[in-house]
This record gives sequence, C-alpha cells and structure tokens, in this order.
Amino acid sequence: MRQHNLNTSMRTGWLFTASFLLLCVFVSTAEAQFSGPAIGASTPVNTPMTPTTDPAILYPAAREVHVAMGDLLAVHLYGAADYTPPIRVNLNGTIQLPLIGILQVQGLTLHQIESLIAERLVSGGMYRDPQVTVEMTESPNQVITVSGELHGVIPVVGERRLLDIVSAAGGLTPTSSHLITINRPGVPMPIIVDLGTDPAKSAQANVPVFARDTIIVSRVGVVYLLGAFKSQGPIPLQQNSPFTLMQLAAVGGGPGYEGKLNDLRLIRSVGFDRKVVNVDIKKVMNGTAPDPVLQADDIVFLPTSAMKAAIKSGGLSTLTGIGSILILAFR
Repeated sequence: MRQHNLNTSMRTGWLFTASFLLLCVFVSTAEAQFSGPAIGASTPVNTPMTPTTDPAILYPAAREVHVAMGDLLAVHLYGAADYTPPIRVNLNGTIQLPLIGILQVQGLTLHQIESLIAERLVSGGMYRDPQVTVEMTESPNQVITVSGELHGVIPVVGERRLLDIVSAAGGLTPTSSHLITINRPGVPMPIIVDLGTDPAKSAQANVPVFARDTIIVSRVGVVYLLGAFKSQGPIPLQQNSPFTLMQLAAVGGGPGYEGKLNDLRLIRSVGFDRKVVNVDIKKVMNGTAPDPVLQADDIVFLPTSAMKAAIKSGGLSTLTGIGSILILAFR
C-alpha cells in the first residue's frame, strides 16, 4: 500500500514538473498584444476648434448629382412607353442599355447621361430627336453619415440643410456639442459650424450639406464632481450659459457637513499639465469671493474632515463622547 502511494506521488510529481516545463517554454515565446504607442508628452490634447468663416466653404454653389457604381437608374424615352429599363451601374462604372449597348457613366451627371443616350440613339439612326429622361431611383452613395453623439445614415439627393440632417438623426441631446464638424470630399480641412444658442441667428448656422458628407456631433465637455457632495460624478456643461462652481454644487446636492469648505480644490487640466487652485466655497456661498466659471474636464474635489465625518456618522453619541474626553482632559 505504501509502495502504491509512493508510485502515485512520484507520477504526480513528474506530471507537475513536465507541465511546469511546458508552461515555461510557452511563456518564454509568448508575446504581448500590441496596442499602439502611448501618447507623447508633446501631443496636443483637446485642442480648441475654430469655426469656419469662409462663405465660399460654408455656402458653396448648388451641386448636381453625380452617378457612381451601385446607383440604380431608370431611363425613360418619350413616345416609347415600353423603353423604361431600370439599370444598375456596374463596378466598372458602366451601364448596358437596349438599342445602345455599353455606356461609361461613372462620375457623370444625370443631364450628361441623358445627352449621351440621345446622341447614341441619333447616331444609330433609331431616332431623330429623342427626348430622354434619366432618374436615380436608388443609390448607396447619395447619403450623409452622422456619427458621434448622434448616429444615422440619411438618404440625400441633391442639397439638404444641416439642421434638417441633425433633426433626422434624432436631434441634439443634452450631451451634444453645438460645434458640428463636417468632413466633405474635396475640401482638405474639416468644416466647423457653431450652431450657437441664439435662435435668431440659427439661419446663419443652417449651412447646406451634400451627399457623401460626414457630420460629426461631438460630446459636450463635462465637469467631474468628487468628495463631500451628496452626489458625485460627471456633469455635462450647459451650452447656453457659463457654468459656475455654485451651479455645480447645486446640481451635486450641495456640499455635505463633513466637507472642508475652506479647502475645496479646483483641478484644471491644460494639455497634460494639471493645476490645483484652492477655493473657499464658504466665502463663495456668502458672496465674499467670486464664483469661478468652470471649463470642460475640470475636477472639483471637496476633501472630507475626519472629525466632522465621525460626528456625522455617530451623531449625538459621538459628540457626547468627544465632550466627555475633553472634560477629562482638562481636569
């Protein structure tokens, strides 16, 4: 029996040793998954966006629809009711029509395609003065993509207005920024539009947008509330007015009894540098100190007093105990 137990222990030991050696071999050859380089110290963070002011970029001339691969076209020939072939543009940018054959239409406008079909019909001796109409009935290319705080792919043929697209994507949310970025093919720099907060000036910001534009609605900045407040966490900044420390404290339920009111810390990030400013929130509440205006990514931290926290958690019994200790100490 002892010999059997010994053999079993030896086999177990050999198995453990072999498993350990195999693990060492695999670990020695394992490689960590690459996730990209860290951001350098000189990399700009949260760089401010400057609204575009060039009228030629904000209000370009009307654009005609250009045909691309995947578009579905309907061709109508006046006087020939049976000549209405629906045809889709091939991957090589061509279409094939009855009586005409193959046509290269990639990048052409609908009017140019109408003229091209009419020329082919005349040159083929089939019609003397054909009246051709080409209609785009379906297109995977004539869309505007909305991303960021809003999401959507909005079908567009021709020109639409920015506010129409924003409304079609669900409308601005409380966390949506009023600075809208438009990436447009053929325009090297992003177009920055400030919707503002004044309805009387909204017409100026309601710029035209076109198919293949990408509209990015970024998230509005937030302020982080920490410490001895009734509620903590990120709080979105309001777009229509400055957001001050007192307003933030009101949203957070006000400072608690246990907080060090004379030692509130406002931590502000400038790039990768953080600056700490001490504020006496009691003086701010009494009106004897200015109410600081907060910025995006500010951190407001109210430290907790250990003595006040003990009194708050223990109540009257803790206060009585502290009084008894003080009486005994002065005897």
